[in-house]
Amino acid sequence: MSNLTEQLTQYAAYHRDARNIGTHFVGIPLIVLALAVLLSRPAIALAAFGLPVPVSLAWLLFGAATIYYLVLDVPLGLMMAVVSAACVAFGAWLAQQGTATWLAGGVGLFVVGWIFQFVGHIAWEHRKPAFVDDLIGLMIGPLFVLAEALFSFGWRPQLRAAIEAKVGPTRINPPRTREARQ
Repeated sequence: MSNLTEQLTQYAAYHRDARNIGTHFVGIPLIVLALAVLLSRPAIALAAFGLPVPVSLAWLLFGAATIYYLVLDVPLGLMMAVVSAACVAFGAWLAQQGTATWLAGGVGLFVVGWIFQFVGHIAWEHRKPAFVDDLIGLMIGPLFVLAEALFSFGWRPQLRAAIEAKVGPTRINPPRTREARQ
């Protein structure tokens, strides 16, 4: 398995335009929230096993993702655990609403989130999303957004510098020529 720097660097290579990263600050959280909503039904009550809350596919997916994030980096993994728990709690709440509300909320968040993603890549980055070449990009996207937010507050400048040393700094108005984009 690659380490945190390698994973973020690989993902960052597809995201150097600041405007595209901005769309990811909206799109990725919406998609993550949508998954939490859509995977919160059905939930299985496991009180007989000592679990006080119903377990859904959302808890299993987000739990597995959190373990992966913790393996990559404990502090960042802990922060993602908090974000994940909030998303799953919201998803569980929305899943308790009527079926139409649950589906409209989940599907709506998912579609709007992907629209933001593709607008950023088509309009500004002029490059396909990272997950097209490596499905692990679907897992790294939320971690990348959190890391970028933290970088803006001065968190772990050595990590940011290591990433930018390999893929360059973020920019606005990326090169338009095909050769420059590759």
